[in-house]
Parts: sequence; structure tokens; C-alpha cells
Amino acid sequence: MIQIRRSLERGHINLGWLDTYHTFSFGNYFDSKHMGFRNLRVINQDRVEPKKGFDTHPHKNMEIITYVIQGQIEHQDSLGTKQQISAGQIQVMSAGSGIRHSENNPSESSTLELLQIWILPNKVNLKPRYSDLTIPEETVRNQLGLIVSPDGRNNSAMIHQDVFIFATKTNKNIDLQHNIKKDRYAWLQIVKGRFLINKLELAKGDGAAVSEESIIKIQNLDSDGEFLLFDLN
Repeated sequence: MIQIRRSLERGHINLGWLDTYHTFSFGNYFDSKHMGFRNLRVINQDRVEPKKGFDTHPHKNMEIITYVIQGQIEHQDSLGTKQQISAGQIQVMSAGSGIRHSENNPSESSTLELLQIWILPNKVNLKPRYSDLTIPEETVRNQLGLIVSPDGRNNSAMIHQDVFIFATKTNKNIDLQHNIKKDRYAWLQIVKGRFLINKLELAKGDGAAVSEESIIKIQNLDSDGEFLLFDLN
């Protein structure tokens, strides 16, 4: 079974400096039918104007992944981390027992676009930590490249949950396949382009919850496409 969450059905808030779409309930946007999927709690697609951002704020007991689509983000936190990451990189923050951080677009002229992803951890009140990862182009070009895992395998970033996240950038007419083990689930989030997912068409901003399927067949319909695939327990 595949349930599609269309881009324009998401929650939408435009604050001028921030234009954001919420796949699941978040902040002032609430929809009891869309509270998350399995341990996946948040997928926000944010566009942040130059020299703007999120002031210092707290988090607790959440695995937070930031996937930069365009531009650059500057992160500072109460662990003493100060880091800038660009498109082609991700940052992972295990909020654990509590952490405070800020996120800003340091550019004078370029818009920042990102996906912020929250995943519920399998243990609470752990020691907070931060890491970032550069994703080599060759590991995701026309293939499912593992970028996040519970054990850091294949040089992926590690989180406290049995969730695997794959990133892919594909050329036109590339066919890919992901096998789903028994009692596991998947979520696809389209970052760019158009795809057929088991013969259902999805476009930028669309998501799909996959249950009771053993195989996901994915075909890129555009000259350049990009998506994330979550393999969930």
C-alpha cells in the first residue's frame, strides 16, 4: 500500500524571511491525520532568506537531520559547535537530554533551501551530540546511497533509531529498486524532479508512505531528479 502526501496538501507558512512546508503537524500547523509516519516525526521543507534564520532555541529527545538542498546553513549550539554546511552535506544532531542551537543563512544574497527531519529516538535523555557528513556525488548518483543509519555503516551518519536514510540523484530514465524486509516500512520524499513509484507519479515536495510492500520500484521521469528514501521499523 502506498499513500501519497501531495506537496500542496502540506501545511504552509510564509513569514517573509521563512517560507516553509510541513509534511506532518508542526508548530502552528496541526492535522490529526498527519502526525508522522512510524518513527519519522517531521519533514519540513524550508526556504530561508539571506542573513535570516532561527534564533537560539532548545530541543530534547529528538534525532534532527538537516539536508541542505541549496545554499549554506550556519549552525551553533550549546556544545560549542559552530559549523557551516552546504548543499551536498548533512548535519545530524542528537538532542538527547537537552541542547540549544541556532540555524542561519550566512549568505548576503543566496536563498537557503533545506529539509529538516526529526526522528524519534529509541532511548531518551542520552548525551547530546553533533556531527556532519559530506555526501560524495559518486555514492548517490543513480544509486541509493546510505547517508544515515543506526550504526554508522558505510561511512553514514549515526542516529539513535533503527532507521536508514538513503539519498539519490538520478539521470532521466534510471530505474532503481529498494527491497523492504518483512515488518518494515518506507517513506519517500521527492526533493527534485518527477518519479514513478510503483507506477504512481510523484513530483517535487510529494511524499509517500509505503506499507505492506516488499519492493519499491522507482523510475526518474525528468532529466535531473533527487529524493530521500527512509527505511523504517
